[in-house]
Amino acid sequence: MQLIVLWDVDHTLVDNAGVSKEIYASAFKALAGRDAELPAPTEGRTDRAIMREMFVRHGLPVPGWATAQRALEEAGRGREEDLRQRGRVLPGVQEVLKALATDFENCSSVLTGNISANARVKLRAFGLDGLLDMSVGGYGEDSEDRARLVDAARARIHAAYGVAMTTPTVLIGDTPRDVRAAHDTGARCIAVASGIHSVAELRAVGADFVVPDLTDTEGLLAHLRAAAA
Repeated sequence: MQLIVLWDVDHTLVDNAGVSKEIYASAFKALAGRDAELPAPTEGRTDRAIMREMFVRHGLPVPGWATAQRALEEAGRGREEDLRQRGRVLPGVQEVLKALATDFENCSSVLTGNISANARVKLRAFGLDGLLDMSVGGYGEDSEDRARLVDAARARIHAAYGVAMTTPTVLIGDTPRDVRAAHDTGARCIAVASGIHSVAELRAVGADFVVPDLTDTEGLLAHLRAAAA
């Protein structure tokens, strides 16, 4: 295996059309016993950080993570139809994931702030889960720090396939936090301006390669082959 490719989920692979915010609001209400007055702070944060910050902003004690994770799983359960009705797969995603899924010289998985259960809900809603090796990804339950999710994914890939921890790794995401997580762990970052950050903003924070979207399949594959080399 010559390359590890780790994909962000929200605003990189799919547009969740506000379903994520509803999941956090529902989990908060289940835990706090009242509606949230302030929206969940997302933008590349992990679920651990999002839930902690929601409670801190409301002046409430932060619940234990195991309890918060159960509430998030319950809030996300069965949301596939909402996602299909309101959300969408972003342009070019199907094509590039299919191309990588047939290339046995790489491992294509996920690096997402979502807990694994909710990442599966979001990707299953659009039939993308079968195009990614989700058993070895990095997920929001692994750490509050996004960079540590890279370590978690590498460790899972090493345990599952014997792949060296030093195998070249590329993160593909849409926020400055994706860029920082990559560089903090010795990985490269392909930044996609499919979220709220522009091409210029993503270049300014040091992304190795920036694209407006994922529609240039051959261009992306060429850049990934260069990273592996």
